[in-house]
Amino acid sequence: MENPFVRKMERHVRLAPEDRAVLDGLGRLHVRHVAARQDIEGQQSDPYHTHLILDGWACRYKQFPDGRRAIVALLLPGDLCDPFVFRRARMDHAIGALTPVTVARIAPDQIGEAIRGRPAVEECLWRELLAATAIHREWIASVGRRSAIERLAHLFCELHLRLTRVGLADGMTLPMPVTQPDLADALGQTSVHINRTLKELRTGGLVALRSRRLTIRDLDGLRERGLFDPAYLQLS
Repeated sequence: MENPFVRKMERHVRLAPEDRAVLDGLGRLHVRHVAARQDIEGQQSDPYHTHLILDGWACRYKQFPDGRRAIVALLLPGDLCDPFVFRRARMDHAIGALTPVTVARIAPDQIGEAIRGRPAVEECLWRELLAATAIHREWIASVGRRSAIERLAHLFCELHLRLTRVGLADGMTLPMPVTQPDLADALGQTSVHINRTLKELRTGGLVALRSRRLTIRDLDGLRERGLFDPAYLQLS
């Protein structure tokens, strides 16, 4: 399996063959499979390892005492969860698998060894952290100020670019394995509202969704509807 993290970083950082080999090696350490709807790292746990998503979709989420859930980030293949995990105390959220997921578990000393004397590798880790922070800011803006249809349109645009970057989008078609309740928890809405909003995007000729595959029919129109500016994804 090609390491999606390496594929993503090669778009931004000039990697020497040895740098690429080091990053690829991180994705082959302690690989494990996690079933859908199971935690990769539980809320209130004491994390020691970080996790690299190799295949499948995961999320960061907060679980409330009454059972409600808030998804605060979607984690896709190539995403590195908390590259500097050794600087964080007890987990204030959980990382869970939305689909069957393959992850590589990486210890802090393995990250330290990887970046020692390799500035390009260290730059990759910092870029990953900065990109995740930028996405988090954009999600806060969406939940705080975008309308329901703007939130969903914006998320679809973001997922299209993030999946394209790791070679998992087929032109304007991308996998969409998450459920409407998952989307509702990510966008601060109800499942009924998501269903209604999705129907509006469909009837407007912007997207089509069938068999867990999303096809963007009108990218410019979808971007306009979602007030989407890709600059925060730092794709250049």
